[in-house]
Amino acid sequence: MTRRNFLRIGGVTSFALGNSGAQSRRLPNVVFIYADDVGLGDLSCYGATRVRTPNLDRLAASGIHFTNAHASSATCTPSRYSLMTGEYAWRKEGTAILPGDAALIISSDRPTLPSMLKRQGYHTAAVGKWHLGLGAGNIDWNGDIRPGPLEIGFDYCFLIPATGDRVPCVFVENHRVANLDPKDPIRVSYTTPFPGEPLGRDHPELLKMKPSHGHDQAIVNGVSRIGYMTGGKSALWVDENIADVLTAKATAFIAREKANPFFLYFATHDIHVPRLPNPRFAGMSQMGPRGDAIAELDWSVGQILQTLDREGLTDNTLVMFSSDNGPVVDDGYRDQAVEKLGDHKPAGPLRGGKYSNFDGGTRVPMIARWPGQIRPDSRSNALISQVDLLASLTALAGGKVAEGGGPDSVNVLPALLGESPTARRSLVEYADSLALIEGDWKFIAPSKGPKINRNTNTELGNDPEPQLYDLSEDIGEKNNVAGRFPDRVRAMTAELDRIRAGFGR
Repeated sequence: MTRRNFLRIGGVTSFALGNSGAQSRRLPNVVFIYADDVGLGDLSCYGATRVRTPNLDRLAASGIHFTNAHASSATCTPSRYSLMTGEYAWRKEGTAILPGDAALIISSDRPTLPSMLKRQGYHTAAVGKWHLGLGAGNIDWNGDIRPGPLEIGFDYCFLIPATGDRVPCVFVENHRVANLDPKDPIRVSYTTPFPGEPLGRDHPELLKMKPSHGHDQAIVNGVSRIGYMTGGKSALWVDENIADVLTAKATAFIAREKANPFFLYFATHDIHVPRLPNPRFAGMSQMGPRGDAIAELDWSVGQILQTLDREGLTDNTLVMFSSDNGPVVDDGYRDQAVEKLGDHKPAGPLRGGKYSNFDGGTRVPMIARWPGQIRPDSRSNALISQVDLLASLTALAGGKVAEGGGPDSVNVLPALLGESPTARRSLVEYADSLALIEGDWKFIAPSKGPKINRNTNTELGNDPEPQLYDLSEDIGEKNNVAGRFPDRVRAMTAELDRIRAGFGR
């Protein structure tokens, strides 16, 4: 057994055995930084040149970066659901992109990633974008909002309830809206405007960023959103300060919990629309607000790393970074993202992006650093899905996934730590249709959906005929070879049907 494995396994085992007197070291802290809409080609450590990401580059240089890691879905809510539950979201109704007033879609009695780590002694926090629903329906934003993150395993939370482009545009801390004046109650609707409240579609003169499609309802901070709201003026966020507020909450949790093993789920708003980074990031890229939001994201990562350094926690902390789905350029606002894109390729060599069945929808950056445990400046092409984090991090903590938990989650910890060049044998991707990857082969099931998202100009990868791609020779999924390999199409169709039925992972 190598010294590295001895330290990792011995440390985990001694903690899992409890207060035995033999325990000489505690479990590693875990910080998972979950960016929004960041593509495989959006970071300089993955080849971007029109924007620099020095803190993420530093993270990659001191750890491992993955080239075949996947969110479980090409959109946000289902990816987040899979990460938290270890279950493919397509197995459960109601896990599509949620409105801002949706009920919590994770049952409080099921095992989750935070609850598994909490059982092993971790102090847990969720900071940032949530978008998994809150409450049990008909939310009263002026009272206790439950169930939520605290009911599924988190000890603390500070949230954007849904997305930056959806109402309500307020933060929720634990069970209450932060900074709410009870004399100015919040009301939210996704069906009916509130009398007297201006709407973006009627008052473009009030907007500092205008919509390109949709996003023309309630106006908050000079930006029109999806949905209607009134009240809560003292609680409304300022878009340009969101990254500062969330990052401060995340670093404060680290400092507060430095004496305990902790799990921090830090889900940034960047680089989701509306892209309004703080003015100090203006011009830090060559791509306008979208590029500057990438620079702001990188700053947030840097603040996390600096806090770990300052508190003496770096060596005992596994830091992971990834994204909830692939990239999108125009996602509803006129922010010059298309005009200033230049030769930047947000998805790198991949086809498609957010919303797509092609790999640009789900193959995303993933970086892991744990000094002394993960070899620095290493690279892996292991096939990994974010649905595997529940089983893998539970194993890291010396625990076992509870009965009924993580039905699709595979323990790929050796690959995450760079100790194995392989991880999964296969995985399922989810967009309009389902796709199956087995080794170098990718099969996209037939679908009658549109071929192009007309709003975002994204190739969706839908086709009424089966598609088969050899990713070893065609990472851009340009050449459908289903006609040349009918036996493989039949075999992968049968395997996808088997997984759909709940068998295998």
